[in-house]
Amino acid sequence: MRQGGMDVKWSDELIAVVLGDARPSAELERRLNTDEGRRELGAYRRALGMLNTLYGDEAVSRSKRAVYYTSLRTPVGRLLIAATGAGLVRVSFDVSEMAFAADLRQRLKIDVVKSPEKMAGIVSQIEEYFAGKRRAFDIPVDLSKATPFQRSVLMAARRVPAGQVVSYHEIARRIGRPEASRAVGQALGHNPVPIVIPCHRVVPSSGGLGGYMGGVRVKEKLLELEGARG
Repeated sequence: MRQGGMDVKWSDELIAVVLGDARPSAELERRLNTDEGRRELGAYRRALGMLNTLYGDEAVSRSKRAVYYTSLRTPVGRLLIAATGAGLVRVSFDVSEMAFAADLRQRLKIDVVKSPEKMAGIVSQIEEYFAGKRRAFDIPVDLSKATPFQRSVLMAARRVPAGQVVSYHEIARRIGRPEASRAVGQALGHNPVPIVIPCHRVVPSSGGLGGYMGGVRVKEKLLELEGARG
């Protein structure tokens, strides 16, 4: 039986030799010393190289280190969202894709790939939220770039239920830093994943809505959507 111009016997032995699993037999060495044999050896080595590029350890490592993103339209405007294998890393309000991708690349130092398919599960949950069908997200969040203080603030904000608001001072108290209301506000102002971590549910003790990265009108709309009460 022949396979691509080569007997299966020689093909199997040549594959083993190219992979480094065996030494060539005397017959195969004689064959490889012919022009045809050298062409066959080169073809097999090129095929192995392509397979390593597609499926080798380095390629797998690159795929694990990529960040994927997409955009979606919502009642508060267009959102751009991005996630790594560890979870959601960014939600941005109405920025250009070019600026969004460039910022991700600069901050994370990994490949940035647009992939609506990879982001479909997260998009679905956000759409359910805006449709009033979901009030809590089941989305892993990647906060590896946040400081321990920022993470504690963001996780405390994430535990505020939909329909409620709390003050910056209350978040500070909940994380054991009652004197750190201002620092809490700064940490929330740099929330990388607003809406999913609902920093819009945190407001000043003195009244009003306070600031919001998407703008005060967006914060107001989100609270109205949730039927928030003070």
